[in-house]
Amino acid sequence: MTDDYRQDDSRRVGQVKEVTSLANPIIKDIKALSQKKSRDESRTFLAEGLKLVIDALDRGWAIRTLVYAKAGKGKPLVEKVAARTVAAGGLVLEVSEKVMSSITRRDNPQMVAAVFEQRWTPLKDIQPKGSETWIALDRVRDPGNLGTIIRTADAAGASGVILVGDCTDPFSMETVRATMGSMFALPLVKTTPADFLKWKKSVDARLVATHLAGAVDYRTIDYRSKPVILMMGNEQSGLPDDLAKAADKLARIPQVGMADSLNLAVATGVMLFEVRRHLLSLDGDK
Repeated sequence: MTDDYRQDDSRRVGQVKEVTSLANPIIKDIKALSQKKSRDESRTFLAEGLKLVIDALDRGWAIRTLVYAKAGKGKPLVEKVAARTVAAGGLVLEVSEKVMSSITRRDNPQMVAAVFEQRWTPLKDIQPKGSETWIALDRVRDPGNLGTIIRTADAAGASGVILVGDCTDPFSMETVRATMGSMFALPLVKTTPADFLKWKKSVDARLVATHLAGAVDYRTIDYRSKPVILMMGNEQSGLPDDLAKAADKLARIPQVGMADSLNLAVATGVMLFEVRRHLLSLDGDK
């Protein structure tokens, strides 16, 4: 990415800049966030949608660059987000629909998009307690699966998501879209299998993993007496032996019919709502 975008520029901070050219260097740098290399180098990512951006601001996330289409000019909520961005020292760009489509890679783009700084929580800072539920994902590879799991974890009241091994990037545009804003609500952790196993030994929590061999009906497990770490395996190969052996319980979801397996996000949702069932009610009381 170019120095124009990486470095603070006092001439731009706190200003609204109108951009109509796809050749603008700032636009080029924002478009580059579709590539993992650029996201990693800048430690930023792109999220789109007015409601999502407002939710992120309300949760304490700072916008580095706000982009809105000309159609959004004068709309109270867009103006409010722009004012909050400027007040925090961020850059605000008013762009043409052509530029917005290029940034978001959509023919019918959202009216607002924003660049945020990535946030990772160190594994050593996670100490499950009480009725907390953490989700550990081993080598999840599909962005849609990861995004849906993060969204489901938020809906079920889980405390966070731990990515183990070579997982897909949670800050990719596809994953961010699939979370529907929930990624701003939950801590994300990344770690190696070895460090995860060491950490597991150091915490007082029940590790429940889904597995085909030696597993019990997922509905028969005690999810109440300790915090739970729910571990789900890779979409194709499931859990490796070292992670499966570390589990306190191996669980299986009974199935009938011709399908030999469930989609990872669906299976995680089924497991997660069973783990949390005693804590959830329709009136919101827990």
